[in-house]
Order: sequence, then C-alpha cells, then structure tokens
Amino acid sequence: MPSRDQVRGAAPATADEGTSPQITGRAYLRLILLGAAIGIPASLLAVGFLAAVHELEDVLWHDLPDALGRKSPPWYLTLGLPVIGALIVVLARRSLPGDGGHNPVDGLNPTPTPAAYAPGVALAALGSLSFGAVLGPEAPLIALGSALGMVVAPWANLGQQEKAVLGTAGSFAAIAALFGGPIPAGVLLIEAGVGIGARVIPLLLPGLVAAALGYLIFTGLGDWGGVDETTLSVPDLPAYDGTNIPDLLVGVAVGVLAAILIAAIHRLAREVDGLEGRRLGLTSLLIAGAGAVGALALVADGLGANPQDVLFSGQQSLPSLLAEGSAGIVLVLVAAKGLAYAISLGAGFRGGPVFPAIFIGVALATLAVIAFDVSTTLAVAVGTAAGMAAATRLVFSSLVIAALLVGSAGVDAVPAAVLAAVAAWITVNAIERARQPEALPVAGT
Repeated sequence: MPSRDQVRGAAPATADEGTSPQITGRAYLRLILLGAAIGIPASLLAVGFLAAVHELEDVLWHDLPDALGRKSPPWYLTLGLPVIGALIVVLARRSLPGDGGHNPVDGLNPTPTPAAYAPGVALAALGSLSFGAVLGPEAPLIALGSALGMVVAPWANLGQQEKAVLGTAGSFAAIAALFGGPIPAGVLLIEAGVGIGARVIPLLLPGLVAAALGYLIFTGLGDWGGVDETTLSVPDLPAYDGTNIPDLLVGVAVGVLAAILIAAIHRLAREVDGLEGRRLGLTSLLIAGAGAVGALALVADGLGANPQDVLFSGQQSLPSLLAEGSAGIVLVLVAAKGLAYAISLGAGFRGGPVFPAIFIGVALATLAVIAFDVSTTLAVAVGTAAGMAAATRLVFSSLVIAALLVGSAGVDAVPAAVLAAVAAWITVNAIERARQPEALPVAGT
C-alpha cells in the first residue's frame, strides 16, 4: 500500500528528490515525441472507458427498470446491483494481476501502472462505477493511461526513468479527456510535483504534450470537427456578477465544513478498510459494503431524496442538487452520500475520490443557496473548490476544476472559491496535525 506522501500531492515516482533528471539532449526530444505519439491513443482509451461506464450504467439503471415495467429502479435492484458489482470487483481483484488498481482510500496515486494490470483495473472500475459505488472515474483513467504508456515503453527501448515518465504522459493524456484539456492536467501534474520544484518540469513536459495532442480528438483538427465531448460543466448556470462580503464568508464557511466532513469520511473509510483481514475477508467486506451503499440509497429514498443522487460519483446529479429547495433533503443527501462515499472508499471498490467530494462540497454550498439565496453559480464554484481541496489537498488544481465547472458565468466567483479552497486546506491539515501531532505539513499534502 502506498504511503500518504505517494498519494496526496507527492511527485510521480519518476524522479529522485535529491537529484535532477538525467534525461537530456536527443533522448529527451525522443521522449517528448513518444509522449506526443501516445496522446491520441490515450485520449481514445479514456473516451472508450468513460463511454463503457455510462452505457453499462444506462443499461442497468434505466433500460432494465423499463424492461420490468418500472419508471425507476425497484428496491431489489437498488440493493442487488451494487452487490453484483461487488462480485465483479472480487473477480477482478482475485483473478487478474494488479489487485484492480490502487486502493481509493489512499487517494490519487501517480505511480506508473504495469500494462498487465490494465484488464483488472478496467474490470474492477466497471464493477464499481457502473453498479453504483460512490467513486469517480479519475483514478482508473490515470492507471489505464499509464498502462498504455508502459505498453509503448518496451518497444522504444527506454530506461526505467524514461518508462516512468512515459507512463505519466499516458496518465495525463487520459485524465485530460475527463477534466477538459491539457491545462487542468498540467496544473495537477505541476502541483503534485511541487515538492521537487523546478526539477519536475522536464519530467512533465511529455505528459503535457500528450494531453494537448490527445485533446485534439475533442477540438478537431482542420476540417475534422472532432468527436462529441462530454464537457465538464454544470449547464444553465446564471451569470454571477460582482462579489460581496457575505459571499466571501460563505466560501470560508463551506471550506471549513467540507474539510471537517470529508476528514471524518476518510477516517471512517480507513476504519472500514481495516476490517479486511481482521474481521472480514475481501469478498465479505465488498458484499457487505455494497449492501450498505444500496441500503443508504433506499433510506434516502424513504426520506424524500432521489436514491440515484446517493449512488455513483455525483457528477451527473449536480443540476438536480442545485435545484433542490428543501434544506432537509439536502442534509439527507449529505449524510447518505457521505456514508456511502466512506464505505465505497474503504470496502474494496475501485475508483477515484474526487467527484463524490465535489458533490458533498456543492451540497453544503446549496444549503447557503436555500438559506441565504446566494447564487447557485457561487455554490458550484466554492463547493467544488472546497470539496476537492479537502479530499486531495491540491489547492490550485481544485480551483482550475471549479473554474471549468462554472465557466464564463462564474468568473467573479473565483475569489470566493479561492477562500473556500484555502480554508479547506488549512482545516484538513489542522485536523491531521491534531490526530498526528508529530506530522509536519508537506507541500502538496
């Protein structure tokens, strides 16, 4: 299991923190060209994987209830589909190499993924994401893009450090397809490697080139218009013009609350993760966790919330969350989603931690929309920044994602989003220091 520094803002395992990278001259130019060559394949891989996740989700949660003559999934599907997904995850983790990918309770892991692990990563992610586990697609995309880079590496006769750099290039070409282009991917790369300062830049340029060229499949080239893109945004947000002091205070409050809640979620997730091998085996823990996630969705349904807003990553549920006019329903969603998120993180599913944290942050900000009539655009900006910063401790990356979600309608909400992200970062680090007084803050963690 990787250490905390590996997964929360640590540099990719491509550089020695005490030395500068030794890839220079013609070899470095060759590495940049290889990064460019894998950019489009890695982006196509990401598109195919995301399409498979969404298509399977539609079949299970919409087409199947329709075939049963139901407008929404009946209770036995809400309980049973996550359990079937858990069995698929067990199959992937026990039968295929790589344990289905990195453990999501440890956060995002940038270390290169061997090509042999890719089938297990893809199968475990499909069993998790499409069947209702409360995780996002970013971690499997990072792993699958890295695996593609590692497929190319042996053919290019690269050294160990060069292979790792190429694996990172594949990862962030894939992640750029999710987060909306090379700029968010590049910011995330740079912030993750800030601990080694300027020495990290040469290691990241192949990835930035790969992400840029890979993103051409969305933007198009010349007369070719590109493929249809699933834009990372919340539609129909009203323009937010001007900033006032109450909105800035809302940003700070959401940042603090999101950090406290997400820190508690992560602590519970680690407790659940610790049950494996101590009290429960892998299969039992996954099945129990899946049943608990489905049960939480049913409880939320009984209390008036949409059970589909409890399941899954939460990205597609943001518009309905923002339209909710009852503070009680929002609190039900926060409680049910938070518990389902903690269980999904710790029970052995495979996916990423970012989007459920964003949902929780936006839900907390939605309470301010209901209580104080603040702008929904402001709520998206501060909630996204606070939730992602609390979950990943990557402040600048969180702000870029927040800006992408609100688009041009929310440019004036950026100051409040900055305060939300910083408040979340300070609070989550204070909580960590209180639990581990000997631990000192590390850049990017």
